[in-house]
Amino acid sequence: MATMIPQEAFTFFKKLEKNNNRDWFNERKPEFKQIEAEVKQFYNELLKKIQEHDEVDKLKMFRIYRDVRFSKNKAPYKTHFGGSYNRIKPKLRGGYYLQIAPGDSFIATGFWNPEKEDLLRIRKEFELDATEINDILNDKSFKNIWGAMVGDAVKTAPKGFNKEHENIELIRRKQFMFIKKYTDKEVLSADFMDEVNTAFKSIRPYFNLMSDILTTDLNGVSLID
Repeated sequence: MATMIPQEAFTFFKKLEKNNNRDWFNERKPEFKQIEAEVKQFYNELLKKIQEHDEVDKLKMFRIYRDVRFSKNKAPYKTHFGGSYNRIKPKLRGGYYLQIAPGDSFIATGFWNPEKEDLLRIRKEFELDATEINDILNDKSFKNIWGAMVGDAVKTAPKGFNKEHENIELIRRKQFMFIKKYTDKEVLSADFMDEVNTAFKSIRPYFNLMSDILTTDLNGVSLID
């Protein structure tokens, strides 16, 4: 039988949202740890499925404790589970993320915060030629799963780039991400893991292109040994 996200995960987080304090949580910590163990099993089994079609080194599950030092929101606990899967560097770039939360579950892939050098390299590539990336973004089956690319962008053009360039909508991006949302019902279904894995598998043409861009110079010469 397929591993599933337990209904109790949503139930617990809904209660925690109304009682986000240490006393309430500590009284129910054993309950949370049991739910967390079941959810972590789901994340680990998903890791094995991803590793069948991509080179991913490990799973990173994020802790429930919030860092409130620089936040106006002083609630001590997150009300979601989150986990990321990183592709093996330096030859492969990008990663996968899964969030489980009542009314706010989603998967995400792509590049959330590229390093300065990587961001410039991506922009230079799109300035030179955006044919390949546009072919991927406009592919019907790809769009049916992921929709449009999302993320922050500068208002006009980055320094050193022409704001009138035909590919400026790509060049001015600071983030290059895709997000797919799921309802609570979908998350709790028996085929949710397969649905997520299928979506992750479909992102490969994008990752293949971006990995190629980020491991070569503008002449296509490899930057890694």
